[in-house]
Amino acid sequence: MRFGIDVCTLGEFAEPALVVDIAVAAEAAGWEALFVWDHLAFAWGMPSADPWVTLAAVAQATSDLRIGTAVTPLPRRRPQVVASALTTLDRLSRGRAVLGVGIGGVDVEYTAFGESADLKSRARLLDAGLETVAGLLGGQSVDGVTLAPLPIQQPRPPILVGGAGRAALRRAARWDGWLAAGDDEDGSMTTSPAEIAAAIELIRQQRDPAAGPFEVVLVGASRGPDDPLLAEYADAGVTLWLEHIHLRRDSLEGLMRRIGDR
Repeated sequence: MRFGIDVCTLGEFAEPALVVDIAVAAEAAGWEALFVWDHLAFAWGMPSADPWVTLAAVAQATSDLRIGTAVTPLPRRRPQVVASALTTLDRLSRGRAVLGVGIGGVDVEYTAFGESADLKSRARLLDAGLETVAGLLGGQSVDGVTLAPLPIQQPRPPILVGGAGRAALRRAARWDGWLAAGDDEDGSMTTSPAEIAAAIELIRQQRDPAAGPFEVVLVGASRGPDDPLLAEYADAGVTLWLEHIHLRRDSLEGLMRRIGDR
């Protein structure tokens, strides 16, 4: 199991320069990935940062970290714009970009701007958007249009699907990985290793045996690098642990100590 961090880019962490400082510290400490949230939290009164601008700054300040979103609610974005942004990020980072997607969990981020929050509509938009994004990233012609330039990673950067329901797991099986939320806002684990293993088995049953490698990413909170729970999640099938970095869990000073204690 590899290790990265997932930064909740709300509140104080909506300041992109602070996220860059965290990324630099994480890379120096030996973490392997940095993901950020993708929310329009100002729609419900909380400062939030744009993930693509933030990750572009992180790309310039680091050299090895895999960088991505956890997760982008694709139904409230134009898929062709997402494909262009991800390609630019992949080229800027020299092939380190990852796209995490989901249905979007905060209704007001849709309704505040006159968009529908209907889950079935969002699911349809997510599936259609994924096909458009993947096609463009892979150099296919989509409605007579071909993306240029293409990402460094080919056939395309990895696409991870978030969510815990059966529909989300079936969707994840069609792409490159599953991104699961494992903790609550207080930093306590809410998804057990047994639950993760059961979900992975459902994905395996749905996945084409001839498909390539599959990433299982878990966002969680550990007590440190020697926390025995980490081995349990690794045994359950998690391939990338993302330590959750947010200010409801600890102070900035405490979080920076955790990042330094890889």
